[in-house]
Amino acid sequence: MDLAEATEVNAIVVDTKDESGLVFYDTAVATAHDIGAVSVHYEPQEVLADLDERGLYAITRIVTFQDRYMGIAFPEHAVWDAGTNAAWTTGGGQAFMDATDPGSWDYPLALAAEACELGYDEIQFDYVRFPTDGPVDRAVYDGATDQAGRVSTISSFLSEARRRLNPLGCAVAADVFAVILSASGDQGLGQRVEELADSVDVISPMIYPSHYSTGWFGFDCPNDDPGAVVAGALDDGLPRVNGPAIVRPWIQDFTFGCGEPYGETEVRSQIDEAEARDLGWILWNAGSFFTEEALDSPEQ
Repeated sequence: MDLAEATEVNAIVVDTKDESGLVFYDTAVATAHDIGAVSVHYEPQEVLADLDERGLYAITRIVTFQDRYMGIAFPEHAVWDAGTNAAWTTGGGQAFMDATDPGSWDYPLALAAEACELGYDEIQFDYVRFPTDGPVDRAVYDGATDQAGRVSTISSFLSEARRRLNPLGCAVAADVFAVILSASGDQGLGQRVEELADSVDVISPMIYPSHYSTGWFGFDCPNDDPGAVVAGALDDGLPRVNGPAIVRPWIQDFTFGCGEPYGETEVRSQIDEAEARDLGWILWNAGSFFTEEALDSPEQ
C-alpha cells in the first residue's frame, strides 16, 4: 500500500491459488477444503477494501492446471504417467491437471467466479498451459495433444472463463511464456498469440530477460540488455495480436543469471519500452521486494 501511494503503481496482484495449489483464504468453494488446499493468510474482503480505498485496480492470480492437491485427490482428472502408472509430475514434483479433461476446469473456474463476486476487477490465470518441465514423453491425456489440440484446449478454457466472468464484471487475463511472442508455434504449451487474442481480455507475457539464452535478439547475455529484450519480444508479438485482447507484460524486477544485478536502471528500461508502445506492465519479484527508485511519482 505504501509503495502504491508513493509511486505510479495503480494495480496490485493478489494470489488466490499458488503454484502448489494452496488457496490463501477461507474460500466457500468446497473442493478446496475437501482436498486440504486451504491455508488462510488473508481476508479478501479486507484486502479489497484497502485497494478500493486507494483507487487501486484489483487483480487476483489463480494458478490453473499445476496443482499438487488436486492431482492427489483427483488423479482421474490429472495428466497420467505411462511409465509409473500414476499421476504425472513435473521435475519439481508437482502434479498437473489434464487440460483436455473438462473435469479439471470446474475447480479453477469456481475459484475465479468467487473472486469476481468478492470484488476483484480482473482474474489472471497462470499456468494455463500444458506442462513442459518433466518427462513429457510419458504424459497421457484424455484428448488430442498435437499442436492444434493443445491450442484449441487452452483457448477453449480461457473463452469459457471469459464467458462466465465477463458478465460478473471481471476481465480475464492469461499469464503466458514470452517465447510465444517470437515463435510461430505453441512451443508445446498450448499458447499461441493469435488464438489468445480472441480468448482473453488481457495477455500478460512474462518477459524476463534472464530467461532468454545466448543469441536471443542478438545478445550474448540478453539479461544484460533488459530494455532491448522487452522491446524485441513486444515487437515480435504485438503485430500478431489481431483480436480484442490487450497486452500487459510482466517484467523482471529481480536479479538472476548473467550480467549486472538488477536495480533502477534495469527495471526502468523495461518499463520505458512497454510504455513506449502504449502498454501497461506488471513487476515480478517472488518476494515482493520492488525497486521503488525505478518508479515514477504519482504526479508523473
